[in-house]
Amino acid sequence: MGSFWKVLQLGDSGFPTGGFAHSGGLEAAVQAGEVRGAPELRRFLRELLWQTGHGALPLVGAAHREPSTLPALDARADAFLSGHVANRASRTQGRAFLDTCSRIFPKPVGPVREAARAAGLCFHHAPLFGAVLRALDVELADAQQLLLSLTARGALSAAVRLGIVGTHESHQLQHQAAPLLDAVLERCAGLGLDDLAQPSPLLDLLGSTHDRLYSRLFLS
Repeated sequence: MGSFWKVLQLGDSGFPTGGFAHSGGLEAAVQAGEVRGAPELRRFLRELLWQTGHGALPLVGAAHREPSTLPALDARADAFLSGHVANRASRTQGRAFLDTCSRIFPKPVGPVREAARAAGLCFHHAPLFGAVLRALDVELADAQQLLLSLTARGALSAAVRLGIVGTHESHQLQHQAAPLLDAVLERCAGLGLDDLAQPSPLLDLLGSTHDRLYSRLFLS
């Protein structure tokens, strides 16, 4: 039962991981005219979740199963994320997530942080997420589900702040996305490192333009 409360705490919007500073490429998509309202946001969310399923869940799973391979997985993530904006966002979020968890759960997560620093990691988010959730004794299936949920909530929260939808509509979209979340989890939970992929190249290309936006609310 202890891990259940940890999952709820990690999924709380007040948990200070810094994820609120990132839009997952949504801000660039909005300024490019690709997302104007709820229909386009729904399509964006679908692409983002499949991108996360294929591009992050394999790294989460590998780190959760074998935390000792974290340095190799971090290097794999660094090579995989060839776009500079996505790469930087992953490192920023990974470091923030690890630092926050090590402060809040010092006994189980502190050693993970010290080992990561000693190894000179890039601190990519997906493998660190898997290693930290393993240290917190959270089951892999719960960790994978949590990552997908946080991804969806982060994008929809950014949509509210960008004025694309209102708060109630964003939660309607999150509720409607439940079958999609189940489908991504079912399809991608068992993927291995050889299955790493970015199935939405347009999403990646849009995100890579973030640094050239005239005005920005988010880091990515």
